[in-house]
Amino acid sequence: MNGSRPAAAISPWWQPDIHADRRPFLLGRARITAAIRAHFAAQDFLEVETPVLQRSPGNEAHLHAFATTRLAPDAASDTLYLRTSPEFACKKLLAAGETRIFELAKVFRNRERGPSHHPEFTMLEWYRAHAPYEALMADCADLLALAARAGGVSMFQFRGVSCDPFQAPERLTLVDAFARYAGFSLEPHLSPAGLEPEVAPFAHAAAQAGIRVAVDDTWADVFSRVLVERIEPHLGHGRPTLLCEYPSSEAALARPKPGDPRVAERFELYACGLELANAFGELTDAEEQRRRFEVEMDEKARLYGERYPLDEDFLSALGQMPPASGAALGLDRLVMLATGARRIEDVLWAPVA
Repeated sequence: MNGSRPAAAISPWWQPDIHADRRPFLLGRARITAAIRAHFAAQDFLEVETPVLQRSPGNEAHLHAFATTRLAPDAASDTLYLRTSPEFACKKLLAAGETRIFELAKVFRNRERGPSHHPEFTMLEWYRAHAPYEALMADCADLLALAARAGGVSMFQFRGVSCDPFQAPERLTLVDAFARYAGFSLEPHLSPAGLEPEVAPFAHAAAQAGIRVAVDDTWADVFSRVLVERIEPHLGHGRPTLLCEYPSSEAALARPKPGDPRVAERFELYACGLELANAFGELTDAEEQRRRFEVEMDEKARLYGERYPLDEDFLSALGQMPPASGAALGLDRLVMLATGARRIEDVLWAPVA
């Protein structure tokens, strides 16, 4: 031996001292998970288990999946993906006749890692058939309070921001959020459902408000930049925020709002500036859903040079799926807020190395 040693590595999570530091957060996670199961059971929801392996992992342009190869006994092969959400399978169960379901699903997202992102995480997803999406807003408020009680906190704290999980959430439309925080109006730049908004006037308005704009930006690029830089940091301060009525072009799986097809029945839940949940009044028009997926995959091919297959089984099921509303909530992020953890890895029993 030459006496040299590799640079010191970060100690693994299974070291007893590190596990002891994380254990209070993990015990909080166990209590919160048990409380969630009891909460849904009390409302006659069924807990379901859907496959992790999927033919299509989802069809959103900026969503990245892990792929794997399936080998048949005759050596034939094809590609399957680890799910990015249990959504397609859950909606097939609605088509089959279930009316209230939830799943605590392990899901997988590639290209994601950070203090509030992990490549494998747990998504709480639930669906109500024949219910308006406003019912999910009430569900979200209940879940925040439930998690706080189970986690033993009276206030959420994250990155210097406080949020009272027991206060009724503020309901804020995107039009109002732009007026309040972005420095220009969104309303003149909305288009009816099915039509792509014009990027040039929107980009010009954003640039005039001091937002960085690139010559090859799409409408969605500009919208996302305004949302991330100007709006999201202000949400969920003092009390939770329900950011709702997204432009229809930014809600590929949501139905248009009755009376105003420029916006969709989509909302996101925020606390302490952190996005916790995404919810829809579900689109059940199979042809329109196909069109939207194809637009998303064209954009994915343009940006990343790949596209995911459409789940034809899912599109067929939409034809008999009842009117419904559904939500997806990041369980790990909720546990972070409800236990005082600062990193998502502190609330995962065994983080990915």
